[in-house]
Amino acid sequence: MSSLKHKPTLTIFTPAYNRAYTLHLCYESMLRQKNKDFEWLIVDDGSTDNTKELVEKWMKADNGFNIRYIYKENGGMHTAHNTAYENIDTELNMCIDSDDYLTDDAVEKILSFWRKNKGEKYGGIIALDIFQNGEIIGKKLPEQKSIAYNDYYEYGGKGDKKVIYRTDVITKYPPYPEYKGEKFVGLCYKYLLADQEYPLLIMNEPICVVEYLEDGSTRNIMKQFVKNPRGYIFLRKERMKYCKTFKWRFKSCIHYVSSSIMIKDKHFIKESPKKIMTILSIPFGVVLYFYINYKTKEVS
Repeated sequence: MSSLKHKPTLTIFTPAYNRAYTLHLCYESMLRQKNKDFEWLIVDDGSTDNTKELVEKWMKADNGFNIRYIYKENGGMHTAHNTAYENIDTELNMCIDSDDYLTDDAVEKILSFWRKNKGEKYGGIIALDIFQNGEIIGKKLPEQKSIAYNDYYEYGGKGDKKVIYRTDVITKYPPYPEYKGEKFVGLCYKYLLADQEYPLLIMNEPICVVEYLEDGSTRNIMKQFVKNPRGYIFLRKERMKYCKTFKWRFKSCIHYVSSSIMIKDKHFIKESPKKIMTILSIPFGVVLYFYINYKTKEVS
């Protein structure tokens, strides 16, 4: 691992699980960065391929930036984020998934924008993701200075966006919970908590190129519901607490009911933060439960 004379400003962390075949795209995009004021942290979530050997080879090269590698037992994306946050001490951090890569000027854009606009009241930056053809994923961000992450989606925003957080902000909130036998809790949980105190500065610039692979979580959402009901129950309860619009709170109740049926939880009404709304959502939750079962059997 090459050494730097000063601690970098930004940590880019990448959770990886058996992605040696595509991780090189992420690495090569970092080599193309003119601004090397960052380090790359790979959290290997129990890979059984040659991820470790590949990363160790890169660590020996003269990259112009530090590479750190941490191996952990497989636990899912959110547990890799927990491990990353436990090991990051730079001012800023962001996640680049193992099947994504940076635009060539991403680091310079991020750090230049942050230097010009940062303040104690801001939790970080929200920026754009693009497809490989350059098309923006979903909608552009609104033309204003800042926004809460969840507000963007509640009020009509669409598509994945890239978030760059102040490390002291994102690490002040509890880690993602871990449930035995499950491997998913929505990453937006910590973003929801941060939203209550720190809006994100809006940078309407693309910094990440995204490819949705067949083995990625986005393409397997129905299976995720079935395999990780407790993780989804936890997230839906948090959304009931913090979402601002009736539409999103009610949608969370519907999913909460569906996941509660999956685990045969007879006390789900009592345990709900929005009991009356949960009762009203029961018919819709039952329909969703059967729909998820039908769709997962259809693709299995």
